[in-house]
Amino acid sequence: MCGICGFLSFREDYRQKQPYWEKILTAMHQSIAHRGRDNNGIYLREHTGLAHARLSIRDIANGSQPMVRSSGGYEYAIVYNGEIYNTDELTPDLKTAGYQFETTSDTEVLLYSYMQNGPDFVRSLNGIYAFAIWDGAKNRLMICRDHAGIKPLFYTVSEHGIVFGSEPKALFCHPNVTPSINLDSMREIIGVGPARTSGCGVFTGLREVLPGHYMLFENNSRKDFCYWDLTAAEHTDSYTQTVEKVSFLVRDAVTRQMVSDVPVCTFLSGGIDSSIVTAIAADFMKQNHEVLNTFSFDFTENDIYFQSNSFQPERDLPYVNRMLDRIHTNHTYLECSQDKLVDLLFTAVDAKDLPGMTDVDASLLYFCSLVAKQNKVVLTGECADEIFGGYPWFYRDELLNRNGFPWAADMEARTLFLNEDFVKELNLKEYSYARYKETIDAVPQLSGESQEEKKRRAVGYLNIKWFMQTLLDRMDRTSMYSGLEARVPFADRRIMEYVFNVPWHMKYQNGVEKTLLRDACKDLLPDELLHRKKSPYPKTYHPEYERLLTLHFSKIIEDPNAPVAALLDKEKARKFMTAHKELGKPWFGQLMAGPQLMAYFIQINEWMKRYHLHL
Repeated sequence: MCGICGFLSFREDYRQKQPYWEKILTAMHQSIAHRGRDNNGIYLREHTGLAHARLSIRDIANGSQPMVRSSGGYEYAIVYNGEIYNTDELTPDLKTAGYQFETTSDTEVLLYSYMQNGPDFVRSLNGIYAFAIWDGAKNRLMICRDHAGIKPLFYTVSEHGIVFGSEPKALFCHPNVTPSINLDSMREIIGVGPARTSGCGVFTGLREVLPGHYMLFENNSRKDFCYWDLTAAEHTDSYTQTVEKVSFLVRDAVTRQMVSDVPVCTFLSGGIDSSIVTAIAADFMKQNHEVLNTFSFDFTENDIYFQSNSFQPERDLPYVNRMLDRIHTNHTYLECSQDKLVDLLFTAVDAKDLPGMTDVDASLLYFCSLVAKQNKVVLTGECADEIFGGYPWFYRDELLNRNGFPWAADMEARTLFLNEDFVKELNLKEYSYARYKETIDAVPQLSGESQEEKKRRAVGYLNIKWFMQTLLDRMDRTSMYSGLEARVPFADRRIMEYVFNVPWHMKYQNGVEKTLLRDACKDLLPDELLHRKKSPYPKTYHPEYERLLTLHFSKIIEDPNAPVAALLDKEKARKFMTAHKELGKPWFGQLMAGPQLMAYFIQINEWMKRYHLHL
């Protein structure tokens, strides 16, 4: 996994000021060097510049980038972030076509595939990726993002040309890109955050390549192509056949994603998703006479302060241990203290360039930094809930039937600290509903489908297009901040395509969520875990965390120079800090409740301060 960045202008001849533009490219890749510190490189030609920060996973000795190949007297260059899991299927045809491979890296497979088949070669890929290819023959730049949006790719377009990168901070190293915000930026942050509208980069003028899209820039024109999306199709398989198909797809996805020239590990949370991935990965390692490294996460003294609620009914640790009784791994228990958690709220803003899921981002950032000391690649259980229907809003009527985002039902909580004039100006309910309606209107339709199934399909589509994107973004930025490549087997496009069209009665049976996934993988899990109620990522319930948050938030409120202070009603904020914080009623997802609201505004303030942002 790596970091990529670059720029393009058909008005500019970068060679006339070559040292200057090489310095810009160097600054850009250095700003995202945390994504890959093993190597780096730049490529500068008349109209384009590409840069790369490399984390060596495949062909460690020969896979350096930018990778350049020539054909017919023209150069083709690529910078790439990701992993292609079906390279073995793609390579033979390229060799038959006459391409001579100099490496065993998937980077070279991507570049030759483009040279042979043009931009539409991406339709044949199975992987996680964001890349840019310069085509010297057509004087054209292609930028592309994977099907599910697992790998990020931001860009901005102006009269000067295009600037792009894996993270916004890389773009801000370019002389023509300065971070700024407007009212819509704050509507994103406060109205739908920590989610983001697909394609929106929040900063003024900043965009993100949409999942399943590629873009072509040539002759001063810009074209956006959708090469993949979910489609509606009739599901004709019986339940037995569906279970068998899912069983195969999940095992195949995990096995494919074990490909690496460095050791692979897994996160083992104690939930069924990470346990399934771990069981398959451990068996794969065992067949190769190796032992899998696994890691679990918790918070200091969580055994004392944990509070059961409808979203998080029980702790994870007993189920981690039960899984470890079943399979042999090299396991490490990781814990995060309360002061570390609060300190990393600020680091998390640097990692993401935006406010995020507060203590979830901060703790995952910490845990990933520890895992990265032992491994470069980790497999996670992310995305199973969005695809197989694991969240309460798939089956709890009051959430399922909400006319808006079901994971953000309490819109009023988001404005508790804000002054009334600003609340009126933002008009968050209207903004949030408009984004929700845009997605609902785009849900694929199947003729003859019942109203109930249409609703279930719509909720599934919403989750994949919104909630899943939030978690994938979180996973990429927290892991890559320490140079740890996170892979997500459940987001394999074949799983998404197939399960999206499986009817709800196969996914949810007898009041049990994800029945289909449980039945498909029941041989991999102990009974206690197989029948466990869904529990989200762990969070702290320690009173010290809330005390530290209150201390930080108080300083912001009383600081007249705090960027966020101008947006707040200080009396309302003070009153909130002295009141009881509801821990079990989230305003976003399942984890972000009262304390996390303070943490979120602490992050908003840090974000505005870090990037000198003002309305």
